Amino acid sequence: MHGKSLKLLVLACATVVSLSGCGTFGEKGDDTKTWSAARLYAEAKDEMAAGSYEKAIQYFEKLESRYPFGTYAQQAQMETAYSYYKQGDQAQALAAVERFIKLHPNHDNLDYMYYLRGLITFNDQLGLLNFIGNQDITERDPKASRDSFDAFKQLATQFPNSKYTPDAISRMKYLVNALAQYDVHVARYYFRRGAYLAAANRAKTAITEYPDAPAIEEALFIMVKSYDAMGMTGLRDDAQRVFTKTFPNSEIASGKKQGKNWWQFWK
Repeated sequence: MHGKSLKLLVLACATVVSLSGCGTFGEKGDDTKTWSAARLYAEAKDEMAAGSYEKAIQYFEKLESRYPFGTYAQQAQMETAYSYYKQGDQAQALAAVERFIKLHPNHDNLDYMYYLRGLITFNDQLGLLNFIGNQDITERDPKASRDSFDAFKQLATQFPNSKYTPDAISRMKYLVNALAQYDVHVARYYFRRGAYLAAANRAKTAITEYPDAPAIEEALFIMVKSYDAMGMTGLRDDAQRVFTKTFPNSEIASGKKQGKNWWQFWK
């Protein structure tokens, strides 16, 4: 009986040692266990420089978890957002940016985080002007462009002297025309299907919301064509007068506008 009890005791001890050994080896397997915040940050930056963003994110997250207070943790949060952005993970990048802004509303680099928030959604819309022939315009949602514009606008408004503001303003100008062209292409879509009132209204929206965008030239032209198709001669003539006065040398009206089958569409 004593021998059986001894065997059970030995077996139990062996099991405990085995389980604890697994945990011990698991800890030893983490080479970063004894790293300082400075080393974790340096190693993460090296991974970023090498394009290994997933590994960089792992290091940054360990840094923040082990050293949650101080400048290294805050810097890690910013770098994590940027790494997700470079990795192409828009959702995680935006979440990281929003988290940082919420946690550090008075941070010295808050302007950079607003700029990064704009970049994340801006890059998602770089193909907005090149979608024709690839996807029906009515299937695309310009929300990302609007979100990007709002982020850049917030940066320019709150931090007019930020080093990121000039580029943000340039991108805002691009986005304004992109959004205007979105409305113009939707108006053309409606016109092509005989929905003339919808076409005129969508073109008017582009003119009202984006009065300085180059795309409003075509928006006015669509209004003229739409009102003419509906027999609304008064509105047509009003739109025509505005069009002629605003764009006296319009290539659209003369039929000289270049582009893939552009003029043939209006004939």
